[in-house]
Order: sequence, then structure tokens, then C-alpha cells
Amino acid sequence: MSTVHRPEPLIEHARVTDDEIIARLTDGRTIAVPLAWSWRLSEATPEQRSNFRIIGGGQGIRWPDLDEDISVRGMLEGIPAKRARPPED
Repeated sequence: MSTVHRPEPLIEHARVTDDEIIARLTDGRTIAVPLAWSWRLSEATPEQRSNFRIIGGGQGIRWPDLDEDISVRGMLEGIPAKRARPPED
């Protein structure tokens, strides 16, 4: 019986457009998710959107000005960011 090892998908390059977050993965795939999946990014200025870094050796993307992180796993599995509920009085 043989076991196939599939490496964890990692981001090697990313960019953000007015509509999408686009990531090129180390395995050659390019994936994109709607910018609207992140309410913080969709409400951010272009300058805030462009200030990001790849984190965790490629496991995700961080926008420090917005306190926003998106994982490659979340992008692949289709998990949009949830807006925090305002505190109840």
C-alpha cells in the first residue's frame, strides 16, 4: 500500500484588486476570492489593501493596518470572514 504525501498548499505571491484577493500557490495553482469575503478589506482604502505580507511561511496573508488575516485554507475552502456583532446593551 502506498501513501501519497500532499504538501500543504502555500502562498508564494499575492495581490489585491478592487474586486479580488488573488494568490499564486507554490504548487502552481492561482486562486482568487471576492474582496467582499472580507468586510474589512472591502471597506478599506486602496493603500490599506496594498499593505499586506505573506505570513506563516505562506499559510496566509496579513493586513496589519486592518488587523485582518486570511488563510490559504480559508480561501480554498470558501470561508468568508464574519462581521463581528455589535455588543448588546
